[in-house]
Amino acid sequence: MKLTITDSDRCIGCQCCMFACARRQASTGLSKACIEVRSVGGMERGFIIIVCRDCDNHPCTLVCPTNAIKTSKNPGVVIDMTKCNGCGHCTKACIIGAIFWDAEVNKPMICNHCGYCVRYCPHGVLKIVKHPEFSNNVV
Repeated sequence: MKLTITDSDRCIGCQCCMFACARRQASTGLSKACIEVRSVGGMERGFIIIVCRDCDNHPCTLVCPTNAIKTSKNPGVVIDMTKCNGCGHCTKACIIGAIFWDAEVNKPMICNHCGYCVRYCPHGVLKIVKHPEFSNNVV
């Protein structure tokens, strides 16, 4: 299963997806969300959704000096927090800025494509797709 963005023009910036993700991480604030909604000029210009898009060759895995980030059997990557040294190279390598930082533990946070956020998006901006529909295009 892979998390995709169906139509970012429908996003109204409510951040329900962010709150859902943070809640799944057992957090009440947005600092633990692995998805972010950013304004590109408010309601007139719209919003963009920043989340791991499962890009080709996963640049974050290539720069990890401890091999803590590996390509997942499912879309995206997984982080072995016991191996992560908190260097931050992965955040710099992500071409769309979809690796977020947990300042509490000084380690990265990356969407695992669980789809929990999808059910909380009131406008159908997010979707989970199954295998043959996978597309590794970075949008």
